[in-house]
Amino acid sequence: MIKGFWFFLCIFLGLPASVSAEEIGSVSTVFKMLGPNHKIVIEAFDDPDISGVSCWLARAKTGGISGGLGLAEDPSDGSIACRQVGKITLPSDLEDGEKVFNKRTSLVFKSLQVVRFYDERRHTLIYLVYSDKVIEGSPKNSISVVPIQNNF
Repeated sequence: MIKGFWFFLCIFLGLPASVSAEEIGSVSTVFKMLGPNHKIVIEAFDDPDISGVSCWLARAKTGGISGGLGLAEDPSDGSIACRQVGKITLPSDLEDGEKVFNKRTSLVFKSLQVVRFYDERRHTLIYLVYSDKVIEGSPKNSISVVPIQNNF
């Protein structure tokens, strides 16, 4: 009974995320007397399906008591930079719009996602970061392109 509860709780909360990110650093943007400060966090992750591509994501993180407890909703702002860091081999089953990263930004309903597209004509990978909710997403977005140059 207890195992079933935790299983459904994890599915309901969307755990685990597609890829885990490594926190590189952060800067405080607003001082909070109680709880952690509001901040901008920089995280890095590697594309799970295409070796040789790494991305760095900057996003706002809500502080205060509710933020420290994981109850606050983070803003929809995010910025991304992706680079070729090694030889790239494209898989044969590459799909446009495939989710490569997902970060929960509220207790239940909101997440920050990174999806990948491939521009075959220009031989370029495109990474798009955006925020969505169960009902409605945000038009705020950012892209990064990785021209594939296999001279590593």
